Amino acid sequence: MKKFLLLSFFVISLLACNTRKQVEKAVSYGNYDQAISTAIKKLSTNKNAKRKQNYVLMLRDAYIKATQRDLETIEHLKKDSNPEMFRDIFELYVNLDSRQESIKPLLPLAVAGKEITLNFNNYSSEIVVARDNVSNYIYEKSIDLLESDNKLTIREAYNELRYLDNINPNYEDTRDLLEEAHQRGMDYVIVSINNDTQQVIPARLEEELLNFDTYGLNKFWSTYHANKNPKLKYDFAMQLNLRGINISPERIKEREIIREREIVDGWEYKLDRNGNVLKDSLGNDIKLDKIINVRCIVKEVTQFKTSQVVGNVVYLDLQSNQVLDTFPIDSNFVFENIFVRIRGDKRALIKEDRLLLNNRRVPFPSNEQMVFDTGEDLKLRLKQIINSYSITR
Repeated sequence: MKKFLLLSFFVISLLACNTRKQVEKAVSYGNYDQAISTAIKKLSTNKNAKRKQNYVLMLRDAYIKATQRDLETIEHLKKDSNPEMFRDIFELYVNLDSRQESIKPLLPLAVAGKEITLNFNNYSSEIVVARDNVSNYIYEKSIDLLESDNKLTIREAYNELRYLDNINPNYEDTRDLLEEAHQRGMDYVIVSINNDTQQVIPARLEEELLNFDTYGLNKFWSTYHANKNPKLKYDFAMQLNLRGINISPERIKEREIIREREIVDGWEYKLDRNGNVLKDSLGNDIKLDKIINVRCIVKEVTQFKTSQVVGNVVYLDLQSNQVLDTFPIDSNFVFENIFVRIRGDKRALIKEDRLLLNNRRVPFPSNEQMVFDTGEDLKLRLKQIINSYSITR
């Protein structure tokens, strides 16, 4: 037990030492906020413990240096008078305030019984002024960006406006401009299915494949249409080219399995050599399980049919009429029905046999139904392609 306690103490001491070194290293490399965050975690419990005195000192050191660095950076940026720096100034003031707020719950802090002093400032006015400056600048910049017809430029405007709405919600008509930027920055993709299989594709399958409302797509800058909207100018086309449909013959496979096992079938008295019933120490008749061997012939029948649809997905740039990418697609569906027939003692069956006893022979699905059922897998693969593919110009 003593060895275990000594080992535990050694491990805890080693971890504490490593953590202190991490904080010291973060301070020496100028990673003040990392050092502050680690020190706060260590001081969040039992902050007055002697072993945590070093963290208090390191926290104070990192806080003073971080504050001095940020204030000097702000002064430098202000002298530069470049409106592009408004965002940096605003975020530095926010960081100064957030850093203070993260430390305040720990106060008061003391070392060797003496309270240490951390100078906190009220940055409310500076934050308001900086937020107004950056808000006005980003708003005007976004208006200029929205003058462009280039969709990538319009998306840049959207990102700027989204930042503006985060720091200054509903500033001017930011929400309306965000909606405008989203709509104008959108890529519209017209989708078509080309059937080169020499076979008829079920109409309901085509309808399912082109019903993009059921796909659950996560494409913020792309909208897929199956029916062309005459009011829209489409940027890209996606063609699902079906090259072949393969349907196997209807197959029935049979096999016979013999099940044998020993089971308990009642009981019988244990007799002595003279045929008398033996008794136990309490005078009760001794009974023995009657073991018998049972046998059953299991005829397992498997109905089997498969279908396969192969083709590719092609993305086209409608402005240049160039092929952007091609993806092979191969979808399959397997119809399988297994049932059993038995001759003999059912008690010889195993669990898997019993589960199949309630199954019956069913009609094979038609070729049309097989192709339609393959469409579920086809739709899944199509969704994977759409969600993983980023259209680039």
